[in-house]
Amino acid sequence: MARSGLTAGTIRVTLLAFAALAAAASGARAQGLTVIPVTINMAPGQQAAVLTVENHEQSDASFQVRAFAWSERDGHQQLDPTTDVLASPPLGSIAASGVQVVRIVLRRAPKDREATYRILLDQIPPPAKAGSVNIVLRQSLPVFAQPQARVAAHLAWRVERDAGHTYLVATNDGTKHESVRDIVLTTAAGAPVKVEGRTLPYVLAGSFKRWQIDFAPGAPAGAGLRLAARSDGGPIETNVPIPASP
Repeated sequence: MARSGLTAGTIRVTLLAFAALAAAASGARAQGLTVIPVTINMAPGQQAAVLTVENHEQSDASFQVRAFAWSERDGHQQLDPTTDVLASPPLGSIAASGVQVVRIVLRRAPKDREATYRILLDQIPPPAKAGSVNIVLRQSLPVFAQPQARVAAHLAWRVERDAGHTYLVATNDGTKHESVRDIVLTTAAGAPVKVEGRTLPYVLAGSFKRWQIDFAPGAPAGAGLRLAARSDGGPIETNVPIPASP
């Protein structure tokens, strides 16, 4: 797990909060800092990318940038320290209304599948005044690095039941991530099925993601459910089988 005072819960909450922010704007913002771009895509052979950090405050702003290897384990986001990616500079101060360029350097090229990382940019607050508490605001930026080999996502969908709940599950047995958005689930008769919970849209290579659905455990197997969604690879339209009740 990540060190420097970060816990798994802290990281997961941060990822969820800033994923929503990133999806809503061309640049992510924490207090007076704006970061562009919000997603880093490195083409095959590319070893460096650039982040532009803009300070919109009327005073200097300090920041810290760290890189983590990003994976999904048992359906949960996992960040681990890594030396495969470096940020330069890792620490800095931006003058009021100023701009800082941060280079993101890939030290190890991926081989057989896409490599995934997260860049955490923390805005370091000034010392708190008496009787007040300053909060460190964080932006979490995904980094996708492509190998020379051709890679592609491949999703397989199913419905599973676990501890009294029913889930829609996407398993990616491909070599590249997929981004799944705007899921619409219906029964064979056309009745809507509620998909609960907001989550990051990414299904990483070799991982799975699941969404809890409002679907009766005793519903009949056979016809299955109808899934419609959007992805980076295009629209998704497929039937999802329903497992037989135990």
